[in-house]
Amino acid sequence: MGDKLKIRNESGDYEIEVLVAAENRAGAAIAQTFYSESDASREKRLQIAAERKAMSGIDLWADGRPNKRDRREIDRFRGR
Repeated sequence: MGDKLKIRNESGDYEIEVLVAAENRAGAAIAQTFYSESDASREKRLQIAAERKAMSGIDLWADGRPNKRDRREIDRFRGR
């Protein structure tokens, strides 16, 4: 308890603090009460979500899916 974690997944990076250690497995709604996300992490995640939403209307690949080089450039741009 009190541990701080940095989690990276498709929806972004999270910085959370563990509040309670669970005795047993629990559903997502209950598990969310066991940790708290930092304010800075929440703001950054919401900003990234807003940027994604704004870009959703742009058709970057009208010719089809991005190729391997395009995906690498995307990853490099996103800092991965």
